[in-house]
This record gives sequence, C-alpha cells and structure tokens, in this order.
Amino acid sequence: MRIDDAFSTAFFALRTNIMRSILTTLGIVIGVASVVVMISVGSGAEKNVTSFIKSLGSNIIMITPGATRMRGVSSGAGAQPTLTWRDADAIEANISSIDVVAPAQDGAAQLVSQANNWQSRVSGVTPASFIAHDWSLNLGAAFTDADVRGATKVAVIGKTVAENLFPGETAVGASIRVNRIPFKVVGVLNEKGQSTFGQDQDDIVFIPLSTAKKRLFGKGALAGDTVSSITVKVQNAEQMTYVEDQIVDLLRSRHKLRDSEENDFRVHNFEQILKTSADTTRILTLLLAAIASVSLLVGGIGIMNIMLVSVAERTKEIGLRLAVGAGETDIRLQFLIEAVVLSMVGGIIGILLGAGGASLIAQLADWPTVLSTSSIALAFGFSAFVGIFFGYYPAHQASKLDPIVALRRE
Repeated sequence: MRIDDAFSTAFFALRTNIMRSILTTLGIVIGVASVVVMISVGSGAEKNVTSFIKSLGSNIIMITPGATRMRGVSSGAGAQPTLTWRDADAIEANISSIDVVAPAQDGAAQLVSQANNWQSRVSGVTPASFIAHDWSLNLGAAFTDADVRGATKVAVIGKTVAENLFPGETAVGASIRVNRIPFKVVGVLNEKGQSTFGQDQDDIVFIPLSTAKKRLFGKGALAGDTVSSITVKVQNAEQMTYVEDQIVDLLRSRHKLRDSEENDFRVHNFEQILKTSADTTRILTLLLAAIASVSLLVGGIGIMNIMLVSVAERTKEIGLRLAVGAGETDIRLQFLIEAVVLSMVGGIIGILLGAGGASLIAQLADWPTVLSTSSIALAFGFSAFVGIFFGYYPAHQASKLDPIVALRRE
C-alpha cells in the first residue's frame, strides 16, 4: 500500500467516527495546551527576574550592613550601621579590576512642589552611582563630584516623581522641598519600570551623599560617615568572585574582626544571584511542564484505548484487507497513521489554545509570558511521539490478526 493510500484510508476511518475522534483528541489538546502555558509562564518569570537584576546594573557587587553583637546580644542584619564612606574609599584604592565604587545612604521623605506632594525614596549618592546602576538621564544632567564636596541642595528625580510633582510641566530647574528642605531639580532619569517584586524603580530621588548625611539622614546612629550600602561595579564578569573575596578580606581587616567572628557586613554578588535565580526558575518551569505533561500521558492512553476498540470493531475489514493481499506492514501503517493523526491534530489545537491562554494570562494578570519556538516544537514533537508510542500496540495487534478467523467473527 502506498503511503498516500494509507493516509486516505486513515482519514476516511476517522471521519466515519468524527465525534469519537474529537473526544479522543481532547486529552492531547489539554495536555499540549497545559505544557505550552506552563513553559510560557515559567520562561516569562525567568525573563522578569533576569531583567530586574540586570536593571540594577551589570557586574555589580553590593555590600550592606550585617548582623552585629553587643554584650552578647545579636542584632539582625542592617540593624546597626557597620559600613562607612571610608570603607568605600578603601575598596576603590586597594582593589583592582573595579570600575567605580558608589556608597549610598537611603531613606524616605515627603516631597512637596507647589500644590503637589509625594512620598518617595530618597537616596544620597555620589555620581559613581549613576554609572554603577546604569542610570541614564532623560532631561537635564546629573550632579557632580563638586556638588558632593560642597553638599549642594540639588536633586535628580525618577519619572514617577516627576509625573506626580510636575504633571504636564518641565521638572528641570524647578524647586522641590524634601522634608521641608528646598532642592533644585537638575535632572530627570529615564524610565526603568517595575521590579520583579512590583517596586517602582522610577519612584526615586537622588541627592548628593554629603547633603543627605548633613541635611536629612545624619542624626543618631546615622551620624558621621556611615552609609547604608556600597555598590561596586566590576570591570569583567569573570572577576566577580575574585573581587568579592578581596572585598571580604579588606573589610574584615578594616573592621578588626577576629577569625572566630562573623562578618558584620553582607556581600551580594549580583551575577551569582542572577545565575541562581535563572537556574531556580528554569527548574520550576521544567517541573510545571512535567506536571502538565501528565495530561499528555492520559491522552495517549485514551488514544490507545480507542484504537483497540476500533481494531475490535473493524475485525472483518482487517480480515478482508489481509485476504485480498494486504501485508502486515500495510495494516500496521494504517492504524498507526490514524493514531498519529489524532495526536498531531490534538497537538496543533493544543498549541493554539496554549498560545491564547498564555496571552490571556499576560493581559489579565499583568505577568510577562514568553512563547518560544522551542516550547512549541517540544509540545508538537511530544504529541507526535505520544501518537506513535500509544498507537503502535493497537496497530501491531491489528496486523497480527488471522484473516480467516477475522472474517468469521460476527
């Protein structure tokens, strides 16, 4: 039997029992659609995490205060300021392979501009921070090292702050009050959008670090040259681990920590965090896809069951074909094609439904989904494999029927 004749015969048999064929493909449709949706959602999560970490800057190591112990009592990480501006200067002076070192002092403040007001994050930084975190200017310019040395009252604001304080107006050159202290806006940053955790990265005000220390955050425990974080931008991603080790050794020496004492600071290697996050979301995506593929297994069993029923119903037809000269290969090929067609039609419908479902999730849940060619190929290939795997046994059983016995059956 020619292959086109086998396909023609298979399609005729499927059209004869059209409702049963449709119901048989449902398991494959649901399975493929589930796999496509799960992979799309998981890939979207991976992309979201990756883009957020990259938005913080490339080749970044961030140092924050760690846990401290006084009179036998341990405080939580960040409870006490353990980092200083001088620590940042020491890192820049003593460790090679570094582009910039950016100390920062963060806090929150009420912002007022004429009739508008807004609560926002305020970060005292040096100009190196704009380089370290890849911040670019949409309007105006960033403040300079001279502003830091002179503790001038200038500010660079994010897009969200600009829109809320100066709706429909130009912010550059205008004046705002930060906790009642007047500042001149010298620049507006380009948009970065929301982080993975829903935080608006554009809801930020940058002011010179010296101004923040003297005017806003320089009281009590935060007096002196303490800072809330130090960001280090490394020249090359391959040097991240080396630089991290050098930073740990330097700060332990500066903080006079004994070998038995834990670090009173924490070092966050963003490249390692990015790799770990990507690996975790990838594993979760594969796990979700594996769970969804159980539906494909169920659909494959359904195909096998229906094909066995079809073999039983068409025993005389099979016997007649064998009697007039059809070989075992012809019979096996016919039933195998029927199973594969059922599976692949279900796979195509499932891919379309899965793509639609992923798009719907992206719109309703505001969650990014990534529909990749590889996920579609995987789902389609798996559905074809299911058809071949679960269709072979019924096809083999049909080809092994004795034509005389088959023709005698009622």
